Amino acid sequence: MQGGIEMYDVIALGELLIDFAAKETDADGYPTMKANPGGAPGNFLAALNKYGAKTAFLGKVGDDAFGKLLLKTFEKAGIETKGIVTDPLVFTTLAFVTFSPEGDRSFSFARKPGADTRLSFEEIDLNMIDESSVFHFGTLSLTDDPVRKATKKCVEYAKEHGKLITFDPNLRLPLWETPDAAKEQILWGLAHADVVKISDEEVEFLWGITDEKEAAKKLLDEFGIRLAMVTMGPKGAYLANQDGAAYAKCPEVKPIDTTGAGDIFGGSAVSRLLKTGKAPEKLTEEELAFIGQFACTAASLSTTQSGGIPSIPEEEDVLDYFSKVGIF
Repeated sequence: MQGGIEMYDVIALGELLIDFAAKETDADGYPTMKANPGGAPGNFLAALNKYGAKTAFLGKVGDDAFGKLLLKTFEKAGIETKGIVTDPLVFTTLAFVTFSPEGDRSFSFARKPGADTRLSFEEIDLNMIDESSVFHFGTLSLTDDPVRKATKKCVEYAKEHGKLITFDPNLRLPLWETPDAAKEQILWGLAHADVVKISDEEVEFLWGITDEKEAAKKLLDEFGIRLAMVTMGPKGAYLANQDGAAYAKCPEVKPIDTTGAGDIFGGSAVSRLLKTGKAPEKLTEEELAFIGQFACTAASLSTTQSGGIPSIPEEEDVLDYFSKVGIF
């Protein structure tokens, strides 16, 4: 740290990739696709930046046109990129997203290997973790070595140095050899996290639980999570700590692309948590409700635009929604 001052509010380690989203399909079923910057941790950080936080990224891209484009996009979003390594031997990871009539996504990946999976612990600047208040990660950096070992070492390093650990499972089963392998790594992440954003689908995958209150209680009591945020798609979210809980609703919108909505929820929620200046377990029910409502609104509004990072709404648009519908 420089003079004992933390330079970044949040640092994230994880995947950087290009999302190719299907826009239309020809008579033979071949889609016309639009490229957007992607990767859950990048979307998460971009939302934090949009709402006033200082952020940095640890990861790897290929020495190719897409890798250069991602670096430029992150820089434009205000995310510090000096922790992103460029590798001339592997290509930047690509994801291909197709949509149902309801706007829900299915994924396939060009990642065998992708540059993001080749990040090693030796390539990571630990000083950047020292200079951060919060360390964030997901499970896409736990699918393959060497990035799996790097991620786990960084999580342990951050925890040893008193950083708040935030975690988003971000389950993508096509990237795992077996469902059990995914489950094992998600459980490892939960065991090391302080703040967790987890979807209702991920909760059901892990434990067969379909009740958000039961899921949050399990996270708080069995894993020692300090703030549990269970998202329920367009139905909203349930936030809980040991002192209280609150529901948040999503505004009714006409979604055209749900890519990155969960990540934007997470980044938006953590941005509001940081603004309280309080430990997550000390949040009141009113604060939990505001954090959840802000995050639900930001995520919902993002689905009315294409892509992850480009779709993050302005803070004033989110707050303007509150005033229009009489929330807070």
